[in-house]
Order: sequence, then structure tokens, then C-alpha cells
Amino acid sequence: MKFSLLFLCFSITCFSQVEKSSYDLIPWPKNVSSNLERFVISSDFGITITGNPNVRIYSYANRFLRRLDNRTGLFFKQGIISKSNNLPNKQLIINCLNEGKIDINQDESYTLEVTEKNIFINAHSDLGAMHAMETLLQLLNTYGNQFIFPSIKIEDNPRFTWRGLMIDSARHFQPIDVIKRNLDAMAALKLNVFHWHLTDDQGWRIQIKSLPQLTTLASDGEFYSQEEIKQIVSYANDRGIMVIPEIDVPGHATAILTALPEIGSAYSANGEIKKYNLERNAGIFNPTLDPSNPKTYSYLELIFNEVCALFPSKYFHIGGDENEGKDWDANPKIQAFKRQHNLKTNHDLQTYFNMQLLKIMDKKGKKVIGWEEIMTPTMSKDAIIHSWKGPNEGMPTGQSLINAAKSGYKTILSNGFYIDLMLSIKDHYAVEIVNEKSNLSEEEKKRILGGEATMWSELVTPLTIDSRIWPRTIAIAERLWSENNISDIDFLYKRLPSVSYRLEELGITHLKNKEVILRNICNNQNTEAVKTLSRVCEPLKKYSRNKGGTEYQSYSPLTLFADLCTPDAEDAILFEKLTNNYLNNENDLENKKSLIAFLDKWINIDDELIIASSKAPLILSLLPISKNLKNISIELKNILLKNSSINKEQLEQYMTELDSKNYADVELAIYDSFKKLIKKTYPN
Repeated sequence: MKFSLLFLCFSITCFSQVEKSSYDLIPWPKNVSSNLERFVISSDFGITITGNPNVRIYSYANRFLRRLDNRTGLFFKQGIISKSNNLPNKQLIINCLNEGKIDINQDESYTLEVTEKNIFINAHSDLGAMHAMETLLQLLNTYGNQFIFPSIKIEDNPRFTWRGLMIDSARHFQPIDVIKRNLDAMAALKLNVFHWHLTDDQGWRIQIKSLPQLTTLASDGEFYSQEEIKQIVSYANDRGIMVIPEIDVPGHATAILTALPEIGSAYSANGEIKKYNLERNAGIFNPTLDPSNPKTYSYLELIFNEVCALFPSKYFHIGGDENEGKDWDANPKIQAFKRQHNLKTNHDLQTYFNMQLLKIMDKKGKKVIGWEEIMTPTMSKDAIIHSWKGPNEGMPTGQSLINAAKSGYKTILSNGFYIDLMLSIKDHYAVEIVNEKSNLSEEEKKRILGGEATMWSELVTPLTIDSRIWPRTIAIAERLWSENNISDIDFLYKRLPSVSYRLEELGITHLKNKEVILRNICNNQNTEAVKTLSRVCEPLKKYSRNKGGTEYQSYSPLTLFADLCTPDAEDAILFEKLTNNYLNNENDLENKKSLIAFLDKWINIDDELIIASSKAPLILSLLPISKNLKNISIELKNILLKNSSINKEQLEQYMTELDSKNYADVELAIYDSFKKLIKKTYPN
């Protein structure tokens, strides 16, 4: 009752709608209003928790308190919170009505209200209260020499219930600390589903005690023990995150068949069982489980018995993608099985296989999730369809999502959120999860649960994975939480840096590990020239880094220039803005001066890189890039200064060289801006 009276007294405070540019909040909340007051933080700052929350709220509140104390250095007097209390002298009052469940379709709403004297978080469950604490941390600011929270009222809840990140630990093993720090970052951005891809052609990463050969023969010694799995599930639970395992079958099966070759589909003319070896390359491979062999299901049931016991979530991802069926086609026994069961196509055969898995999962109380290939007329409507195909796979963007919803399936989207494609923040932020042109009914729209960012790991290691997940997944998190009209890319760019920097306090290495790679490339010399070049270069996109040039194996070096560069080259983004301003008003002298300053910088780094390369051989592959950049920058500077005649043919040749993607597995992200500047001078 005391809390309710206090809340009523507080609610008369006057708030007005806030300018969106005022706060660096991501995801942007549903409703935000504020006034001119502020809450000043002192060493007396403390937390009162009331209501009926899950016990995880106490550890979350303790982490919140320590993070805030670390940022402010105020040495808070309150120590460890271990139980609900009703202490009137504590300024942050958190009330949770109910205990939240780690599942989808939960009430994650919250209200956050800051006045001059107190801060109130009111939530249906501890899940909403934890989201509110993350929002409050993003509001921390300074006023003079004081740390403050602005006086604000926020009412918030997510647009989608499924807001996920998938990490592939099979292609490159990701140690426990990598998983934990990314779970912390997920919680900070209000993501609530961790999809863990644990098996593939390159490795089997989960201990199965009844089949120890899976890890002794098919993991290179890099796998998670069952105790480590439990530890991660508990860690995620404490952060309001559901963990879903993926055991990918019947394709992507080289690792499982390395350990259990007797359930493989490859046909041996002399009747011997084919031997398999772990795959070291990236790509799609033939090894596939044999759906006609009863042993296949016996082994899978043993595996699923142990895996299901480790993951309390009601959902289980069976993969089911990219099975080309070549080994099925070549195996006479499997072909006879198809005829016997009236299975006309390999798709029909895979459906038969999937239906056997459903029976196993039903006994375990699990609901199946699978990539869109599992969707057939006979697939149970309890299955969740995971949409991944797009234009590169001959499928219109989001079409399988629409097809699934119209066919009565719940569905989630990853097409457009494949962060391993090295596409930009802008590309991912433009994705429409529910396309209004899709003609879905309201009931069909409800079947779209949300989406997942997918971090496939062919080209990432523990050193680089964070820089491939963040900060782009920040933008995806907003698309999954915020209303559809929150889509202005400039508004996102304004808020993104501060939110990205704060991920470092959670252990995310997307910024600091760049220095590790820089020092490696520069052989511990001065790194500035290479760093400058990296700010206008981006890794080759859409898997082209692994096609047509260097073929990377699972043991290849991933400490090179392309691993340093990110899909959003910051200087290229700024130069594009300056270029567009110049095209609109070439008489803006300050803007022109900024353009020329960039050009001068790119002219100068060529000589610096040549000198540095004499003691750092890894720089040698960058010299053709810096030379091309220098040549075109000299000509563009002359154009801007109008101080010499330009050889148009020479300029075109320079631009052709600049567009080359044959050096260091990167592309120059300023090419289009240069092209615009040249077109203004030479329209034809």
C-alpha cells in the first residue's frame, strides 16, 4: 500500500513529449515525455524492491548498482541486495507484480518515471523491470560537475516477442567467456532469445555422455561440457534470456558422421561403411544422415535425451537447411526406401525424417523450430518456421516468412539480419519485418514472432566475433523492439556511438580488439596510417571474401586487414555526408575544407605505409589500395580547388583501379562518394 500511495503522489508530476534528439536510447521506447527537472545522484543512492518478483531481480539490481557506481565513482553506500524490502530512504523504487517466465509471449512492459527526488520502475514482472534498468543506465548524464538522470516518464513494451541472436560455435569454437559477454550485451539491448548453433560439418561442440565419440572424434577437443552448458543456461536465465539449442540435421552432418559413420548416406559399392573426416572449409557439403536407417533415430534419440535435459526451454532447433540430397540420390538402398514409402522427392524424404524427429520431441515436451526448408503440407503447425532465404537464394526478401504465416505457422525472420554477410547498419535497419504490402491478415501478422541476427562463424574467431556482432546488432535490436515508425537512419546514427561504447563495460571487445589486430599488422610499429586506411575500407561482402580468392580453412589466420575493418567504415560515412552537402551547396567553404582535409589525409598515408611496410610485411598487401586512393585523392583535390585541368581518361582509369576488390579482401567504401564528386564536374 505504501508503494501505491507514493506512486499516486508521484504521478501528478507534469511531463511533456520529448524531442527524440534529446536522449541516446536504443531501442527507442514506445512513449517518452520529460520536464526540466533532474535527479542528482549521490553516494546515498540505493534501491528498494517490492512486489513478487523472481529472485533474479536481486542479482540484476546488484549488477545495475555496480555498473552505475563504476560510471560515477561515487562509492554507493548500499552494498548487496538479497531480498525484497520497503525502505523509504532508497531513491530507486522497483515494483514487480509477478514472477516472469523465461519464455516468449511474456509481459515485458514497464514504466520508468524519474522525478527530482525519486525514480520509480513499475513492471508486470521482473523481465520488464530489468529492461527498465537498462533504459535508466542509458539515461545517465552530467550537469555541471554532477551525475544526473533527467526527469522523464517512459512507458514501454516490445513490438515483437522473439528478439534473438544466433551464435555459431561449430565453424569456429567460441569459449564460454565469449558467450557470457554477448549474453550481457543482449540483455543491455533487450534481446531475449539466444539461439546456440552447436553442430555442423566443422565440429560437434556439445558433450553427449552416452556417445563420447562425438567429442573425442569430432570436436578437435573444443566443446562444451554439460556442466558448462548448464552454466550458460543459468547465466542467460539471470538476464531474462531463453537459450535454444540447434542440432542441425539431416544435412550439415560431417561432424556427427565422423563419429557415427554407420548412419551416413554415402553409398559404398563394396558395402563398407564410408569414413568421414571433419570439414575444414566453408560451404555446403554432401554428408547427410540416412533417413532409411533405424539406427539414425536411435542415435538421435540418445542425443536429444541429453540435450533436452540441459535446456529447459520448450523450443528445440533441428536445422534442416541446405540438404542437397546428393548422397541420397546415389544410394540404391535409400532410393528403394523412397519407393517403398511412396516418397517421390528428396523433400518428401526429408519430411519423413522430420516427422520422426517430431515424435521424439513430442515425448520431450519440445516444440520444433527449423529453417524454412522444413515447411511442408504435413509438417505440424506447432513447428516454428525460421525464414532465412532472400534474393541470393532465389527467394524474394521475407517471402518464406509470409508463406509460413499464411500457412498457419508461427515464424521468425533472419533474412536481412545475416550479420556475417558484412552488410551495413543501414542495410539491416531498413529491413521491414512485417511488410505492409504482404496482405497479411491481423491473425497472420500475429504469427510473426520477431527475428534473429545470425552470426555464422566461418570467418570469425573469439578475437573478432564481437566486432562482427556489434554494433550492427544494436540496430537490429531496435527493429525488433521499437515501433515500425522508428526507422530514421540519421536518428539511429546519432544515438549509436554512446550505446556502442557502453558495451565495453560488459566485456564486449568490438572496439579494443582492433588495436590487437593493428599491432599484429604493423609489427608493433606506429599504427595510425593503417588505422586511417581501415576507416574507409570494408570487408568483402556476401561471402565473396571466401570465393574466387583466398579460400579460408577453419585454421586459417583471421588477424589480417579485412578482420580489422568493419562493415560501416566511419570516415566513409562522414565523407559521404560531406559529399552530399557539397553537391547541394558547393559554396559552403567549411564543408569544402573538411572534404579537402580528408583527401590530404589519404594522400599522405601512402608514403607512411610504404615506409612502415619495410618492417611489417603484412602491410604490403595494402599498398595497391593506398596508391589508388592517393592518386584519385590528388585529382579530386584539384577539382575542388579548381587549380588545374584534369585528364578525364586518367581519372576514369584511377576510378577503375579504386573499385578493385582484389587487394587484402576489402573494398573502398568511399568509391560511390568519389563517383558523385566526379560526376558533378563531368556530368557525362
